[in-house]
Amino acid sequence: MLPDLKKVMWTTIIAIIFFGLIALFSASSQNSRVTQEVFYNQLVFSAIGLIAIFFLSRVDHRKYYDIAYIVYGVNVFLLVAIFLFGYYALGAKRWIVIFGFNFQPSEFMKFSLILALARYYTDHKPSVSFYNPWSRPAIFSDFIVPFLMTAIPMFLVFKQPDLGTAILLFGIFFVMAFTAGTSRRHLGGFLGLCVLAMPLFWHMLKSYQKDRLLVFLNPNVDPLGAGYTIIQSKIAIGSGQIFGRGWLSGTQNQLNFLPERHTDFIFSVIGEEWGFVGSVIVVTCFYVLILSSLRIVEQVKEKFSHLAGAGIVAIFALQVIINIGMVLGLCPIVGITLPFISYGRSSFLVCILMFGFLLNLARHRKIF
Repeated sequence: MLPDLKKVMWTTIIAIIFFGLIALFSASSQNSRVTQEVFYNQLVFSAIGLIAIFFLSRVDHRKYYDIAYIVYGVNVFLLVAIFLFGYYALGAKRWIVIFGFNFQPSEFMKFSLILALARYYTDHKPSVSFYNPWSRPAIFSDFIVPFLMTAIPMFLVFKQPDLGTAILLFGIFFVMAFTAGTSRRHLGGFLGLCVLAMPLFWHMLKSYQKDRLLVFLNPNVDPLGAGYTIIQSKIAIGSGQIFGRGWLSGTQNQLNFLPERHTDFIFSVIGEEWGFVGSVIVVTCFYVLILSSLRIVEQVKEKFSHLAGAGIVAIFALQVIINIGMVLGLCPIVGITLPFISYGRSSFLVCILMFGFLLNLARHRKIF
């Protein structure tokens, strides 16, 4: 008998949030820059978030089709408004305050872009591409229009600057275009152009972004500067060995050697204090959640819901892979949080919206 995928998803979501709260409490207990207020904020937000997921799973997922373009337009407007009314933090202008609540529109753009592209591909099914993939109608409707829908917010996010989220938006476009049936020649040719444009892209990067990419190849190039964080992260994870140093006992964490350990590098705290075993448990939870979500999406026949679900699973999986790869030194540092674990209300809320949508698919389709 197949497991109840809804129960599996609920169990893994709660487990991941629990591991995140434990790690966040430790990361903020001796943090000279961040107090334990971040833990209590995350605790309250987690409780509210789980309740919100429950109610969102009762909202008919087909209603998202009606508001897809509206939500996308509002998000683009907010991304533009950041340059006028946003404020700087940590060297970037990514946040805006509305009614006393500060948030990152770039985080919400992930879900907004997924909904907008899902609606577009639902209304414009690729059909000509199989017969004449280089014809103007096929290229324009199947590829250029959805790419422009992605390129606008992607450029605005990149200019904040936020390279990590810009990369994720590109990933959303590519996965959803592929899922919708866009010509493989178009996608392959476009990737080839991206590779050729790498030198131009390199000159568009900020100096600190270039340094992060260089230290990815060799952290010892700048061990006290751009390479410091990744070096400390590797030391933290390596010192955890098999079973870890124990909760609140990680030296890299508790002695303030590891920067940004409550956000981008929180997995380093897990690796140091809970070791290889604890890290594998967390990764397994993510794997089970992603696999369960994929099985739900596979069984959805309605095109909009299928495409939106595929985009959600793809962006979630990509974010997990990049973040964990980043703290292990397998990916460049691009400032991507670990879903449901890293501190950040905007990121957490977007995860709530996305998994509320997926759980709604399971509930309405009675998937087991």
